[in-house]
Amino acid sequence: MRLSARVDYALRAMSELAAADAPRTVDQLAAAQHIPGKYLENILGELRRGGLLRSQRGPDGGHRLARPAAEISIADVIRGLDGELANVRGSRPENLAYTGAAAPLQQVWIALRASERSILEGVTLAHVVADEMPPSVTKLVADPAAWS
Repeated sequence: MRLSARVDYALRAMSELAAADAPRTVDQLAAAQHIPGKYLENILGELRRGGLLRSQRGPDGGHRLARPAAEISIADVIRGLDGELANVRGSRPENLAYTGAAAPLQQVWIALRASERSILEGVTLAHVVADEMPPSVTKLVADPAAWS
């Protein structure tokens, strides 16, 4: 799985918002996570249009999560920016048709998507901010082979 810089920046900014007790401006978020401000502004606009953020103008304005952090998964953020978690050339794996010796590849892509979902839908911004991952993630990370 390859995550874009946009998704990385979005997850970092969303984590800051999950930890915040008040709205945060683009400048505050950009400074906290060393993200280019103009680029972050565009990302936050997409997340707002996707229903993950709310924004407010004025002296007390800024951005805040649209739902509690425990209700926003990593998968929600990725989908908010990039669409489906796993696709092949822009198609959903169940819509692919391979023939001959390559036919079983469809099963691989579906299994990959299921594996991604089990992690990315199971980890919320609240998990990230609390630094308390679900047991399934903790188990995977404890395996030294996961780090290489």
